[in-house]
Amino acid sequence: MTNQTYNDLVHQTFNFPQDGFDLKDGYLQFNGLDVKALIDKYGTPMKLTYLPKIGMQIKKAKKMFDAAFKKHRYEGKYFYCYCTKSSHFSFVVEEALKHEIHLETSYAYDIEIINKLYQKKKINKDIQIICNGYKQKHYIARIAKLLNSGFKNVTPILDNKEELQQYKKTVKVPFKVGIRVAAEEEPTFPFYTSRLGIRARDILEFYVDKIEGNEDRFQLKMLHIFLNKGIKDDIYYWSELNKVVTLYCQLKKICPELDSINIGGGFPIKHSLGFEYDYQFMIHEIVATIKKTCKKAGVPMPNIYTEFGSFTVGESMAHIYSVIGQKTQNDRENWYMIDSSFITTLPDTWGIGEKFLMLPINKWENDYQRVVLGGITCDSHDYYDSEEHINEVFLPKLNGDAQEPLYVGFFHTGAYQDQISGYGGIKHCMIPSPKHIIVGHDKNGKLVDWVYAKEQTAQSMLKILGY
Repeated sequence: MTNQTYNDLVHQTFNFPQDGFDLKDGYLQFNGLDVKALIDKYGTPMKLTYLPKIGMQIKKAKKMFDAAFKKHRYEGKYFYCYCTKSSHFSFVVEEALKHEIHLETSYAYDIEIINKLYQKKKINKDIQIICNGYKQKHYIARIAKLLNSGFKNVTPILDNKEELQQYKKTVKVPFKVGIRVAAEEEPTFPFYTSRLGIRARDILEFYVDKIEGNEDRFQLKMLHIFLNKGIKDDIYYWSELNKVVTLYCQLKKICPELDSINIGGGFPIKHSLGFEYDYQFMIHEIVATIKKTCKKAGVPMPNIYTEFGSFTVGESMAHIYSVIGQKTQNDRENWYMIDSSFITTLPDTWGIGEKFLMLPINKWENDYQRVVLGGITCDSHDYYDSEEHINEVFLPKLNGDAQEPLYVGFFHTGAYQDQISGYGGIKHCMIPSPKHIIVGHDKNGKLVDWVYAKEQTAQSMLKILGY
């Protein structure tokens, strides 16, 4: 007879333990953290941020690009940018800034974050700031103000041809611009060409007509590409990258100031214990592709910029829930009800069918069964029923064990979830935002935990609603 414990299931299915996940005294550890001790101290539902993971991810990417540059004798420089839209929180951005990175913005209010960081002496005016997005007047005005006040490495990325005219009117100092190249969307996408950026076939003419000859006022320094699908080893990715590098080579011959390619973000993060992605291979291939095309065209190799958001912050967070009840609705569907809502805390599970790395914290020695996890809103879509590697969820049986509930963790949830769910606002069925616990190093380098935000109160919601 085969073993039927949850522990056996995991060990038979995956290599375990693995980086970031281990068992100690029957309880799951997350990056060496005693999750059960945090549950005992703070209760559930809980959002948990482990700040040191941010620095680990940044160092990992820098080390791999450094290895690729050495292997291929690449002559440009590498710049790591963090795109703030993944998580705008001060504790995230300030942690990332400890590791010599630069920033990418998406909207006017991002510039207010830049101003606050400067006031707090977290950045100086030499930092590189890449300004993306379709820009309204208040965004452009804030970018111009940064440039005029001495932030000389602010680079607005032109999203359309008309945008340049606005900077010509408002920026009083010499400045640099980039151009976002509109990518062809992947075949399964409902649109053929991205709405973002300028069509590749229009860019050479736009440069000659609007930028060339104005080098004393503004210079084209960067070509920017971002693929919604992410950085993947497939024909679509390599063809889009080649298109941009070829365009860079054409432009470089008539625009000596152009010296950078920004490949955006798109590194995946681990959403299953079975996750496999060869980051170093992909970086080697990207660097080799850019070098080869430039050599063939006889132009200098560009600096390479990345804008990693999910990769930077995603793996630093977890959401921890308690199973508060079991409901058997028919002979096939066994529901475990959690003490929160997937729609309100992990909206990507509901909106785009995202899968997160899900593991129980305890009861690993119990038998396991197939279950569906249900949230406590009255919405029929508030559930989680499949993992990335399999179309089912397996969790330990409850076995009438009343001593402690089953605790379930969703890991690597640090990117976009708070932004999309509307942190601190009104939630579906008025389910409150969970308490938010941060674990990081104090001034002496000791690991400490603290409450960033208590569970949302009824009063805070009623105030927003006008009661």
